[in-house]
Amino acid sequence: HILEGYIIALDNIDAVIQTIKKSKDVETARKNLIKKFKLSEIQAKAILDMRLQRLTGLERQKIEDEYKETIKQIEKLKGILKSEDKRNLIIKEELLDIKKRYGDERRTEIVYSTEDFSLEDIIAEEDVVVTISHNGFIKRFPVSGYRKQGRGGRGVTGAGTKDDDFIEHMFIASTHQYILFFTDKGKVYWLKVHEIPESGRAARGRSIINLLQKDKEEKITTFVADKEYSDDKYLIMATEKGTVKKTVLSAYGNVRKGGINAINLVKGDKLIEVKMTDGNNDIVLGTSNGFAVRFNEKDARNMGRTATGVRGVRLGKGDIVVGMLVIKHQGASILVVTQNGYGKRSDIKDYRITRRGGKGVITVKTTDKVGKLIALMGVVDRDELVIITTKGMVIRQAVKNLRVMGRNTQGVRVINLKDRDSIADIAKVVSEDNGIDQQPELNNRS
Repeated sequence: HILEGYIIALDNIDAVIQTIKKSKDVETARKNLIKKFKLSEIQAKAILDMRLQRLTGLERQKIEDEYKETIKQIEKLKGILKSEDKRNLIIKEELLDIKKRYGDERRTEIVYSTEDFSLEDIIAEEDVVVTISHNGFIKRFPVSGYRKQGRGGRGVTGAGTKDDDFIEHMFIASTHQYILFFTDKGKVYWLKVHEIPESGRAARGRSIINLLQKDKEEKITTFVADKEYSDDKYLIMATEKGTVKKTVLSAYGNVRKGGINAINLVKGDKLIEVKMTDGNNDIVLGTSNGFAVRFNEKDARNMGRTATGVRGVRLGKGDIVVGMLVIKHQGASILVVTQNGYGKRSDIKDYRITRRGGKGVITVKTTDKVGKLIALMGVVDRDELVIITTKGMVIRQAVKNLRVMGRNTQGVRVINLKDRDSIADIAKVVSEDNGIDQQPELNNRS
């Protein structure tokens, strides 16, 4: 384009010089050249920038020769762009030239393997601290960071959470380890620990529901984390309608991204609790009408993953199961809390062992004043509780402040409720003073 402008100027050299001489400044000269010789702005600027020596006959010939070569090059390049064969030939010639100049014997060995590649192959295996809040936010951070910040500290309770949230679970896990999340619909989902976002101690973390491919209507009720899916550990499941199912942990080792059925629920039933056991523990089921049944898990035979289960407790009209605990520590006591704010602790020995499927014994006297039983859990003196009401009141209370009373009593008031308020939920709080679980219970209601 510029060469064409030069040729126009050389063909009209005298007129071009006169036009430039009569212009008062460079800008005017540029405009006059454009107007008189029908040049573009680029061409006019190039002519004004051209040195006088290019006006000689020899330079003119060079410009014309360069113009002709440029036209030929344009046609050649257009031909290459239009022909795939020409493009491939050029690529081949260039690669052969590179091979000739820089060729060297391969020093790496290419092998073909049928082994599956796993993301864990490039992720270092290390222990991390995992925390899960009451409202379902999860995060991980290095064990070293916990130890450094934990000395003489107050604890991590509430760290990185909003006012209505608190740390409910804290344990150490390997980055190559799976966490199993169970929903009320009876499904189980897997999450690798290294897939949990790494955050600082003060960070809130990520919502678990954003990390799992579960249905929107499903609610996560509990979780379990373990190093391996062994045949000497079991999962005990309890449903709202009183069914229990015992399945070997290894049955859940077939990881699927979209989750699988953990239990076959009958219509209208919900999965409320899942606990890990060694196959020899005592199980306690608590119902909303204030009954509790204690039986050894050997009464529940090992069943397949998709089985429905067997009757764990015989329920009366309108009664449902509200909690399950696994007795692992004889020094623990059983805590029960009712809807209207009454609660108590009772010695585990007060609950005699019976056959699975019975009605059980009274664990708290439920009346209109006391309300229905809403929580049953195993506790020790060092535990702390958080009680949440339907109107949003949150109270933290030490377990040691609750009296140990007889099993067949209504308990004492553990929280003063306002009119038309009731307890919505209760959970144990994890603090550094209690230490970190190496392998956690399935949830804090145990």
